Amino acid sequence: MKIVLIGNYAPDLQESMLRYTEMMRDGLLEAGHEVVVAVPHAALNRAGHSAAGAWKWIGYVDKYLLSQQVLTRAARQADIVHVCDHSNSVYVPSAAHIPHVVTCHDLLAVRGALGEGTDCPASFAGRLLQQGILRGLRRAQAVACVSAATLVDARRLLNGYRGRLVVTPNALNYPYRRLDADTIRRRLEALPGLREGGWLLHVGSNLRRKNRECVLRTFARIAPYWRGPLVFAGQPLSDDLRQQAQALGVAGRIVEVVKPDNEVLEALYNGALALLFPSRFEGFGWPVIEAQACGCPVICSDREPLPEVAGGAAIHCGADDDAAFAAAALELQRDDGLRAAISRRGLDNAGRYSRVAMIERFVSLYRQIAGGT
Repeated sequence: MKIVLIGNYAPDLQESMLRYTEMMRDGLLEAGHEVVVAVPHAALNRAGHSAAGAWKWIGYVDKYLLSQQVLTRAARQADIVHVCDHSNSVYVPSAAHIPHVVTCHDLLAVRGALGEGTDCPASFAGRLLQQGILRGLRRAQAVACVSAATLVDARRLLNGYRGRLVVTPNALNYPYRRLDADTIRRRLEALPGLREGGWLLHVGSNLRRKNRECVLRTFARIAPYWRGPLVFAGQPLSDDLRQQAQALGVAGRIVEVVKPDNEVLEALYNGALALLFPSRFEGFGWPVIEAQACGCPVICSDREPLPEVAGGAAIHCGADDDAAFAAAALELQRDDGLRAAISRRGLDNAGRYSRVAMIERFVSLYRQIAGGT
């Protein structure tokens, strides 16, 4: 089967979506399929300027005007076209002779554009774009949601949709595993303050829905009773968050690891006391299963899909209940038996999210829509 994967516009720097497309490509190739990755061409933004100010609008021209013909030409050669990110569903044609599948990671921006409280407000142009994304999803022959929670949103917002709506969970996009102490130490030796094991970890960005404010409040509650540092991996802290850390008196105990590679991130998970993940809204929540695959206990919010993804192998708290997050972290620090039990359950749960299983689900879906069954 020849599959064309529609990937993301490189200057948008959507790293998780770039990783998802790479994971799909590698998995389909391993399964014996012919794969072509087609991406919107950065014709006007060859220097890769970030999507801010005028460059945001230049990106729209690149993506939605200048790239259409290139992507259409690539799709003509396929048995299946798979749009790897629902934000690119605008590329699904109104009269498709070749079946199109779209992976729907979340509908938070669409919901925000409709006025729903998802921490994703939209400008006038943003609302128009989200309307186009919904229309594109309706044109696809199948929409594959990464979680049951996302499926619920899709059923509601695509009311009357005639294609196939299915759940196809994400897989681990790197073979995260448990590491020995020497490997952890060697990988993290360049990071000050992390020479000894034991830190609290948050992986993600400064988006409001990621709720780094709660992470800081949680750590401030723990700080008098525990000497370990707090590690933020991913996007560097914003000025507002640094000011909050200063006001809480914990700024000197924070370590920022900006955009760590997979090996460093794997070592961070392995050496952590726990992953703190108080996200208010998610489509899936990759850090949860990444941490579990490394034996790192997870303390995350109780908002779906996080309980679904964590599979009963995490401690859940109210998204803004820093007192509950702090109590859970201290309990893990004091109770080795509890920590070991949650770690074992997490390892078992992470085993459900293999790339082979994900690819098998997609290939089955491809065959169904290609054969009309």
